[in-house]
Formats: sequence, structure tokens, C-alpha cells
Amino acid sequence: MKLSVLIPVYNEEATLEEIVARVQATPHEKELVMVDDCSQDRTPEILKQLAERYDNIRLFRHETNRGKGAALATALREFTGDIALIQDADLEYDPGDYDALLKPIEDGKADVVFGSRFLGGTYGRAHLYWHYVANRCLTTLSNVFTNLNLTDMETCYKVFKADVARRLDVRSTGFAVEPEITCKVARMKARVYEVPVSYAGRDFSEGKKIRARDGIWAVWAILRWSLLPL
Repeated sequence: MKLSVLIPVYNEEATLEEIVARVQATPHEKELVMVDDCSQDRTPEILKQLAERYDNIRLFRHETNRGKGAALATALREFTGDIALIQDADLEYDPGDYDALLKPIEDGKADVVFGSRFLGGTYGRAHLYWHYVANRCLTTLSNVFTNLNLTDMETCYKVFKADVARRLDVRSTGFAVEPEITCKVARMKARVYEVPVSYAGRDFSEGKKIRARDGIWAVWAILRWSLLPL
């Protein structure tokens, strides 16, 4: 099966080459669908060099900064594989977990797989306690409305069979894309599995972009995509 790795990118010049090298090192037939959300650092230059180096990179660019959700929406329209996997362009999530993430789908058990940072992966950085608390609160609220028993709704690692991915029709432009996707796969009655993944979280001085206001938008997204017509 062909894997489409969907990578939204915004100002990731420090980590871009390494994360692409890690993804390329995984033993899967794959394409990398990379969407530059109008980066202002050296990211566009590095992406161009990477696309010249690897013939399986498909590169897209937004001419204005529109947010992670908008970048994912572009990638979801453009991918061609049998399975779509979301990968951040920083180094927080390890492509070495791809085998575990893909297995429930390859075994015919799952339509969607979430990679949980809280189920006991190989390693996880201990930091940002209040970020952890907010994550657990948002996951609990999401579970109340979706009737899923997820441990990590806000995880980057979400993997979909192609037919599910193409039905998502992502509308959120920013980080509210995470609860939107979760609510939509629940309303599709998709078979959702979780597997543990490793996590090397970065702090704000290292480039972490999510802010407190994103939590407010996440609450709105949970209510919007759970209760109102799709």
C-alpha cells in the first residue's frame, strides 16, 4: 500500500531537513505532500532543495499564512496514496512509529489510527504541565461529544484510510483542525484505534506555536462539529 505523508510546514528551517530524512528512511512506498504555509524564514529555499533531491516530494505553497488546518486541507486534496498520515515538520514526533501506526489499518481492523503520547511510548519528554492539563481537558470534552475513549485527541499523528481522508473536508484553518477531524471521523462511524507513540516535545523557545487562545478555538470546534450539521 502506498503511504501519503502529509506535512504542513511553517517556519521550520531548523528541523526540516532532518524530519524529511527521517520520513524518507522509513521502509514504506510513499509520497511526501508538503505544504508551505507562507513561511518567512529559509523554509521555502530548503523545501525547493529537498524536492530536487527526492522525487517523491510533492510541494505546494500558500501565498498567505492561513494556519495548520488550511495547510492540511490542501494536502488532503492533493494526496494520492492508499493511506494518509499527518506528520508535523518539527522533531516532536518520530517517524520510527509508522509501523505501529499503520498496523491496525494494514490488519483490516481500523479506518483511522491516532498516535497517543499518553499510552506509554518508548519515550516522552517531561515538561509543560499546564499544556498537558489543557490537552487532557480538551480530550475529555471531545470524548463526551464523540463517544470515543481517546487519550490524546490533540495528537499530530492521525492516520486514515484514503476513503476516510477524502471525506474529511477540513474547514478549520488553525489548530482547531484536531478536534474537527476527531468529531468528523466519529460522525462517520469510522473504526478508530489508538497506539502509543514517542514524543520529544519542544517548548516555546524552541518554536512551539500553539497558544492559549487555540484552546478556546478547540472548544468551539468540538461543539461546532459535534452538534451542528456538517
